[in-house]
Amino acid sequence: MSDQDNDTEIDLTDPARGGVFFVVEDDLEPLASQATGQALFVGRTSLKDCRGKDDLLRRLADSWQLPATFGHNWDALADCVCDFDWLKAPGYLLLFEHAEDLRNANEEDFDTLLDILDEAAEGWLDDNVPFFAFFALPEHAFNDPAFNDPDN
Repeated sequence: MSDQDNDTEIDLTDPARGGVFFVVEDDLEPLASQATGQALFVGRTSLKDCRGKDDLLRRLADSWQLPATFGHNWDALADCVCDFDWLKAPGYLLLFEHAEDLRNANEEDFDTLLDILDEAAEGWLDDNVPFFAFFALPEHAFNDPAFNDPDN
């Protein structure tokens, strides 16, 4: 999605359209409104000034209402995001504001999060459940050759 795509809504109820996507900040609110109208769980997480894994996992525990038993490690996060049984929703929309802060501070942790969410999206697709994760980046990030390089 981008400014030129704002007039086209993505079908958030279609599991086949799910996955991990990069958008601009202005796209998050319309996505949240659309998902709320479709009774999807909306987990909105600000990554502003997020510096790495520990801070990220604390923020996700809050915004995704993770169980008290959440282990605060990558494996526990992967288990939770592939299950979400405590949320009882027909689908899931995860929104990440200021994603560039984590990406710039700790690219390895950012990439690990992307990998976990990408794997989760595949699992939810197999279960025919809508699952979307949208990372908001500044407009200039989409013009960065390193960002658009599939080998990077």
